[in-house]
Amino acid sequence: MIRFWRQTRLFVLTTIVLAILLICHNPVPIAEAQPSTTPTTTNRSLLSVAYPNRALSASPAQLAPLPYGYGALAKAIDAETMKLHHDAHHASYVNNLNDALKQYPDLQKRSVESLLVDLNSVPENIRTKVRNNAGGHLNHTIFWQLMSPQGGGEPTGAIAQEIKQTFGSFDTFKKQFNAAGVARFGSGWVWLVRNPQNQLQIVTTANQDNPIMEGLYPILGNDVWEHAYYLKYRNRRAEYLDNWWNVVNWPQISRRSQLSSK
Repeated sequence: MIRFWRQTRLFVLTTIVLAILLICHNPVPIAEAQPSTTPTTTNRSLLSVAYPNRALSASPAQLAPLPYGYGALAKAIDAETMKLHHDAHHASYVNNLNDALKQYPDLQKRSVESLLVDLNSVPENIRTKVRNNAGGHLNHTIFWQLMSPQGGGEPTGAIAQEIKQTFGSFDTFKKQFNAAGVARFGSGWVWLVRNPQNQLQIVTTANQDNPIMEGLYPILGNDVWEHAYYLKYRNRRAEYLDNWWNVVNWPQISRRSQLSSK
């Protein structure tokens, strides 16, 4: 019996020693740290997406006048479309957003951007209405500023260099942007954004969703809802996208790019 216990003790000690040696030779793997899933642009998005120097107020939401006349962008968009687009469609998003928030004074104190970035904090009974109309208000507020009667041509400076580095050339960028806009099924937007890795990227969004909802900073965007072009172009979306570059406000886009990269 004594011999048995000695053998057992020796076996246990041998097992322990072998286990220690095995652990030393094969350390327990440690999970590699993953990049944060929190978008790096979130804070900037909350502060200054609608305008370069301020967010878009929801207390109450207001329809700002166009920064030019209805017919000023005739190189790409006719006056009747601009009037209908701004005075009817954009106005409806503003009115519907105010209606959705009228029973929620705490939400009215927040910016439009903050509502969209954190939709889960919006009561479920008005969430879809806020998503659609806050998005529509924000998207169009940005859109009017991205165009100018003196627009067109090619970008210069840092944004031009970054487009070239990212896409190979400005012409290649335009082709990819237009192709994405044509391929956007149904209603939506096509965007040039800055992603959390501080890179330029072309994306599309459905309906009135804004890129900040995905942690992306919108630098340039075009509306491909039919109401943006149908009176003049009918179903020729590709032609509308081609002509739109004739009114693009590159100084404004350059400013947005600079802000997004800080």
